[in-house]
Amino acid sequence: MAILTTTWLGQTLAHPLIAGASPLVDDLDTVRRLEDAGAAAITMHSLFEEQLVSEQLAMHRHVDGWRGMNAEAADWLPGTADFLLGPDQYLEQLRKVREAVKVPVIGSLNGSTPGGWLAYAKLMEQAGAHALELNLYALPSDPARSAGEVEEEQLSIVRQVVASVRVPVGVKLSPFYSSLPHFAARLAGAGVSGLVLFNRLYQPDVNPEALEVDRVLKLSDASELTLRLRWLAILSAHVQVSFAVSGGVHDGRGAVKALMAGASAVQVVSALLQHGPGRLKQLKDELTSWLHEHEYVSVQQLVGSMNLARVPDPSAYERANYVKLLQGWHKR
Repeated sequence: MAILTTTWLGQTLAHPLIAGASPLVDDLDTVRRLEDAGAAAITMHSLFEEQLVSEQLAMHRHVDGWRGMNAEAADWLPGTADFLLGPDQYLEQLRKVREAVKVPVIGSLNGSTPGGWLAYAKLMEQAGAHALELNLYALPSDPARSAGEVEEEQLSIVRQVVASVRVPVGVKLSPFYSSLPHFAARLAGAGVSGLVLFNRLYQPDVNPEALEVDRVLKLSDASELTLRLRWLAILSAHVQVSFAVSGGVHDGRGAVKALMAGASAVQVVSALLQHGPGRLKQLKDELTSWLHEHEYVSVQQLVGSMNLARVPDPSAYERANYVKLLQGWHKR
């Protein structure tokens, strides 16, 4: 039997599969079901500095819309009213989750100013979070602000949070940086323990008849994993922190790919929203079977085995990949 243990944000986990940030943590019965299904850790959904931002409300409305269409989900998914946690309620729920389960609980924070991040980071630590995940969700729209200015502001926030708490700090990133490896290396230099790839940015749509902008939540599917695999492979070869994947893992094979590319932990969200907490056990069983069938003795043997530094053909992750693919395509 392969050894499944791994390390994420200073915590030794029984295996790499953890419940990523989602509204499921707002219901304690569901939290217990996540642990019973084998979640190695549980990540709280983000506490937004603005409390209830439009993206969060859009997600709640969308979840209510599809819960009626999914008989299995309707039995366990909490209702919208249970999701609306302001800062005080969030911290109280974090304490309750911490008391309800034995696995590590990770607080998640999405702030917009240094003061807001700093205050809430300390409060989450006091509420019992084993680690913190800072969600760098920014959408620059001012053409007068340079990429460098945006990154310096984010780095300043991260440095202040890392210096103010004693628990490990991870940062959840988007892929939209001018030089993601450079920024990741600077985050490592700022003291973060891990990086999560990637934030899922919920894209607005335009309703041309109503002349409105619609906010729609689209759950991830397996096609989103390839972007994450590329950057896991590149970053894990150069940046000395742990990595987690978030988005696109829906089965054990997807988890294997993420681990091979360089992830130490696999955050699962959409698969749980679609199929319920029990999906975690299925993913763990599939991962365990794959390791056994391919004669791996541990998860650690798998982690990073196909990253940029160790893959037989590094160009598969780089620009040359486009040349080969385009030249090899023929219209049929």
